[in-house]
Amino acid sequence: MNFRRGRAREEPDLNLIPLIDILIVVLIFLFLTTTYSRYSELQINLPTAGAGKAEEKPQILNVAVDAGGKYAINGVPVVYGSPDAFAERLREAAKGNKEPIIAISADAAATHQSVVNVMESARIAGFNHISFTTQSRR
Repeated sequence: MNFRRGRAREEPDLNLIPLIDILIVVLIFLFLTTTYSRYSELQINLPTAGAGKAEEKPQILNVAVDAGGKYAINGVPVVYGSPDAFAERLREAAKGNKEPIIAISADAAATHQSVVNVMESARIAGFNHISFTTQSRR
């Protein structure tokens, strides 16, 4: 049975007006959010630099602190009497270098005060670069 015999088949319409409206809104959004570089405002010739390797490696002073509060500078045992005396020992170990790196290797069971003593002595000696050595967990 054909119930649509007298009716003509309607073709579906595709209304493009809402699609064009959405496209215009997207274009306006892109125009407003895009940043434009202005290279023509100032003409700048940037300088060039030839960075070479440093001539000298920085000197590293290894300061070891054990759990018993004993100190060693570059493997040589040193008695800690006062911050000023230890600062003098650090200056002697630096051998005239103005900016050595102080690498503090403190035992895990060493007291906090022992490490602070080394840091205070380095400050008195005028050494600002301090590093701490650690080991990674396996």
